[in-house]
This record gives sequence, structure tokens and C-alpha cells, in this order.
Amino acid sequence: MTPPQRSHVHQLESESIFVMREVAAQFERPVLLFSGGKDSILMVHLARKAFSPARIPFTLVHIDTGHNFPETLEFRDRLVDEVDASLHVGSVQASLDAGRVKEEDGPNPSRNGLQTVTLLDTLEELKADVALGGGRRDEEKARAKERFFSHRDRFGQWDPKNQRPELWNLFNGRRNPGEHFRAFPLSNWTEMDVWQYIADEDIPMPSLYFAHERSVVERDGVLLAESEHNTLLPGEAYEKRTIRFRTIGDATCTGAVESDAATLEDIIAEVAAARQTERGGRSDDKRSEAAMEDRKRQGYF
Repeated sequence: MTPPQRSHVHQLESESIFVMREVAAQFERPVLLFSGGKDSILMVHLARKAFSPARIPFTLVHIDTGHNFPETLEFRDRLVDEVDASLHVGSVQASLDAGRVKEEDGPNPSRNGLQTVTLLDTLEELKADVALGGGRRDEEKARAKERFFSHRDRFGQWDPKNQRPELWNLFNGRRNPGEHFRAFPLSNWTEMDVWQYIADEDIPMPSLYFAHERSVVERDGVLLAESEHNTLLPGEAYEKRTIRFRTIGDATCTGAVESDAATLEDIIAEVAAARQTERGGRSDDKRSEAAMEDRKRQGYF
């Protein structure tokens, strides 16, 4: 008999699980970067499948900027309890207090760039030799240059022109002392793949992803939610709109989209019709043409 064909997203699932098992096999102190967004939640789900019935062999690492949406932190803590995972939180505020980084000037300073120092300090503290991230190649053009196993030098820096070949699904995790890797099991997924898989697997998601009424202000084409971390500029005022978030990050720079998508099916239909990438609403990505790549070279996610 001909075996039943697996769906496209479940073929991607198999690939991601294979990469995760390769990480567990080749490295001694792996961690999984967890932002509380859909991609990192998906990563936890895949890790549970990859190593069931054992516990996830990765410590979850959340770099807390101090500007998170409350819903993100609440969901993170519930999920950690549910899956019985280890969680380590790196604090950008602690890095500021220690003088390791300096707050940006201006009325609404973003801490996204400051995460790099906190992340590298956290990886050094944990002696992590690999950090799994949920980066996908369709998110932003700099992401497309990554390999599944992405080498970082002893300063945590990434050189996109000097990466190792990955022929026939062979991954080279050899490193020198002080160096580490980033691993990206979701490299071949798209935003649409992620939402279709979430719907197929019925994976719970934070409420921020679904349409809800919220006070927002439009600034430079970006809808910023009312938050204690945001300050209105002269002439601005908050107004109620029905919105949702396609990506979750700092409240100071993560833009919402006007939407009535209240279910997973609605979100899938909306994503299918979208003409802008999900990070198109991230104001910090618009600072320059190479904003993301510059941060990644310095050790960003």
C-alpha cells in the first residue's frame, strides 16, 4: 500500500525536529531563546514532540527588556509551568543598572538594540554553546542569509560571508573555545506555515495575536499601543481601534495592524492576503536598510 502523504507543514515539522535532535546530539549546553511570540511558542511545541516523553533538554532563555506587554509575560509563565521547563530570564534593566548599556535618548527609547549585550552576557553566564532561535527566512532579508547552524565567534558576532556549507543535511557544530552557535530549526517555514501548523495542532497563543480593542496612536505609519513605556509627542492622542499584533516585541516599537481576525481561520485568511511582512510594523527595523543585519552582526538574535 502507498503510505499516506504528509501535509507540507508536517514535512516542515519533521525537518525542524531533525535539526533539534542534531543540536541535542552535538552540543552540551543548549538553550532555546524564548520571546513569548508565536515562533518561540512553536519551537517549544516542536521540542516537546522531538524529545517526548522526556523533558525538553533546552533551558528557555527570555531576554526581558522591561518593555514587554503584560500578556506576553503572563503567557510565558503559564507555558513554562505547563511544559515543566527550566526558564532563565536575562534583564536589560539589570544591564542598564550595571552600566553595561546606556538607554537611548528620546521620548520613546527602544531597548531592542540593548538586548544584544544582555543576551551575550546571559549566554556566557550559562556557558551555552548553542542557542536555538525561531528566525525564519521570510521575516526580514537579513534572516535569509542564515544557515540552520549559524556560527558565532568568541565575541558573539556573525559573519554572513563566512558560514559553513550544509550539504545533504549535514550540520557542522565544531567550535573553538569561547565560540558558540545559533540554530534555526524554523528556517524553511513561512508566517503562513506557522499559522497553518498552529491551527492543525491547536496550539494556544497569546491574546495579543487576536483582534481586540485597544488604545493606539499612529506614528510614522506605525500603530503603537498605549503603554506606560510610551510617551505621546506634541499633537498626538490615543484613539480606540480594533487591532491585533502580527509579531510580539517591545511595546515601544512593535506596531499593531487594524484587524477583525478573531480566530485562527481568520488570521490565516488575513495573512494570505497581506502584502507586507509581519515585521513591517516594527519601527526599529526601519531605522536603516540594514538595521537587522547590523544588529545580527553584533550578536543580536
